[in-house]
Amino acid sequence: MITVIMNIREHVLTFLLLFSSAVAVAAPAPFSDDLKPGDNRILTIHGSNTIGAELAPNLVKAYLRAKGATDIRSAPAGEENETLITGQVGTMERVSVKVAAHGSGTGFKGLKSGTADIAAASRPAKEKEAVLLQGMTDVRSPASEHIVGIDGLAIIVHPDNPVNDLSVEEIAQIFSGGYTDWSELGGVPGPIHVYARDDKSGTWDSFKGMVLGKTHQLIDSARRFESNADLSDAVSVDAGGIGFVGLSSVRLAKVVSVSDGSAKSLLPNKLTVATEDYALSRRLYMYTDDNPANPYVSEFIQFVTENQGQKIVADTGFISQEVKAVVPEYYSELPQDFREITDDAKRLTINFRFYEGSAKLDNKALRDLDRLVGYVNQHPQAELVLVGFGDKKKDEARSDLLSKLRAMAVRRELVRKGIYPQASVGYGDNLPVASLTGNDGKTKNRRVEVWVRQAS
Repeated sequence: MITVIMNIREHVLTFLLLFSSAVAVAAPAPFSDDLKPGDNRILTIHGSNTIGAELAPNLVKAYLRAKGATDIRSAPAGEENETLITGQVGTMERVSVKVAAHGSGTGFKGLKSGTADIAAASRPAKEKEAVLLQGMTDVRSPASEHIVGIDGLAIIVHPDNPVNDLSVEEIAQIFSGGYTDWSELGGVPGPIHVYARDDKSGTWDSFKGMVLGKTHQLIDSARRFESNADLSDAVSVDAGGIGFVGLSSVRLAKVVSVSDGSAKSLLPNKLTVATEDYALSRRLYMYTDDNPANPYVSEFIQFVTENQGQKIVADTGFISQEVKAVVPEYYSELPQDFREITDDAKRLTINFRFYEGSAKLDNKALRDLDRLVGYVNQHPQAELVLVGFGDKKKDEARSDLLSKLRAMAVRRELVRKGIYPQASVGYGDNLPVASLTGNDGKTKNRRVEVWVRQAS
């Protein structure tokens, strides 16, 4: 049963909302006068190749430029997948930032040893990594865990491969050797050649967690790569090839759509990845000390997570966290009653999600509240509709109730910030975006979508 809770807008708050403006974001402060002649290392970033190959260097360059540096250069730092970005300050001093992209796991070790100021990771911190950093920082806290963008793991094949859709289970079977010939999947007869990232890669960790799980092992004949770009180029010239890369590294290969359980098969794009509805979407993280002694750390993270940095995220080929209104390509396929709820509305490119087993908004959701407030302030005629979803329960009424409560939880937080949604809707366990089994699927299905229409 669909439950709609309409709120009454208070005239005074509405007046204030219409004339409020988004909080101005200050540019990073210029470099201080205590720089010494020569090379001043202000930051070191270790970790994910997905982030470190292009995104982190691009963010660093934009950050240095925003702080007034000139003659910004990027050069190899000695070892493969290491980059040194430098910029000129004044007439004598140069500042530098080192980016070492050897895999997500190396970032946490660097943070622990003090050789890194920031750990870049293309997956959330593992429990063993949280334990490693105990006493130094709580990597689960909003002050330590920073989501810098969203990536989609694209499943890629040769451009001429006729296979267009695969389920997560079929992909798992391919990469573990269950399927060995394309004819078993509706393709042209011929052996399947598997390409995968190396063991140090966060991309590999994400693929292993989202696809292989604990029941499948990567086939021994798989070719392994440290670089997303090299893997993609290899698949694009191999008629029997299949691999996985970050969305920004598809290059000349063909992307197939992916389904999880009974959920709709989706291609990775701005909406499906930004909302994390796409089965193989993932967050990109930077982890820091929750109270860093280096003042450049907090300033850089703020730059990255706000508008200037998020534009660089988008320009590099990832999905930024800027809030956009989009009409889903599959809107006409949605149930009639759902289309009645969202009539004349567009969907915003955010989903609110919760920590497992609780109604507590996760770290990204907390930051997205502020992003949504900024969007409404910039679009004062916007009317928000919150649609809550849940995972399947034995008691359907309980699923309906929990989905409504999730929408109400988001509404409550918005009201505290002076935003009054037009409606809150509980849609039960309908329209799942992930498998109905397993904790990951349950977590993704427990969500609140945000739809927006313009007031008449």
